[in-house]
Amino acid sequence: MHIDDADKKRDLINDLTERILGAVFEVQNSIGCGFLERIYEGALMIELQLRGIQVARQVRFPVSYKGKYIGDYYADLVVEGEVLVELKCVDRLGNVHLAQCLNQLKASGLSVCLLVNFDKPKVEFRRVVLDF
Repeated sequence: MHIDDADKKRDLINDLTERILGAVFEVQNSIGCGFLERIYEGALMIELQLRGIQVARQVRFPVSYKGKYIGDYYADLVVEGEVLVELKCVDRLGNVHLAQCLNQLKASGLSVCLLVNFDKPKVEFRRVVLDF
């Protein structure tokens, strides 16, 4: 990829992650904390669609080991075919969650994952990047 193309792609993904986070904050403000992850997954999917953003839920990615299929990983959300969104409802985000995102990026071939925790009144998030 040419440098200008890489810069353009980076800018587009940065803009997309900001738009996703805007939808995340809207969901948090609208329904608050305390629900299960699948409730936030459904609400965020609707909010992204209302904003004209393409989103797919529970997208399957096959995982291989030494060229052999060993199972599937399912992404909570994939936005515009570019950004994974991993949703959590935990006391706090930890290294295990970051490692999960990195593994999911490897399995999917994508570069950016937004890790979002809806457990608190103030949403917590991390932008996890692999080879970007």
